[in-house]
Amino acid sequence: MHLIIGLGNIGKEYENTRHNVGFMAIDELSKVWKIKVNFAKLNSIYGKGTVFIDGNEYNVILAKPLTYMNLSGRAVKQLMDGFIVPPTHVIVIHDDLDLPLGIIRIKVGGKDAGHKGVRSIKELVEDPIIRVRIGIGRPQNKNEVVNYVLEEFGKDEKFAITDAIKRSVRAIETIISKGVEVAQREFNQ
Repeated sequence: MHLIIGLGNIGKEYENTRHNVGFMAIDELSKVWKIKVNFAKLNSIYGKGTVFIDGNEYNVILAKPLTYMNLSGRAVKQLMDGFIVPPTHVIVIHDDLDLPLGIIRIKVGGKDAGHKGVRSIKELVEDPIIRVRIGIGRPQNKNEVVNYVLEEFGKDEKFAITDAIKRSVRAIETIISKGVEVAQREFNQ
């Protein structure tokens, strides 16, 4: 069983913001894998299903925490405990200010780099969690970070982020079917 969790903030006002690329990735996985994410439990909305990747069958859970970004660890811990999933089978998808827009990187463990959602998870869950980081770029002025992550993508940014989300789906399929190291070699740019 693989638990795939996209980080974001709940609510219509956050729907298409930079901080919600984790939710966007879960929506894309839900569409591609035909798994409805509509059960509310364990501080999350989630869906369970079986997917076929390279001819093999895998059980997966797709989830979006309902705790808001900065408290994501509560939901992640409850999902892991509720479904008895070890950290090595947990994939967390989140935005990353330190990566240029549209770049994805796969990482196992590591520091939170100031990401409060990741920090919350690291406080409650033992490593090594697998992370798929999706680059959203960084504002020129450091003081604008909070507003920046809560803004919607501009017209000129939408293509890059849509492409990154589609690549993140392929990266997650590779992690599940071939392992993290293979996925890192293939997708880390």
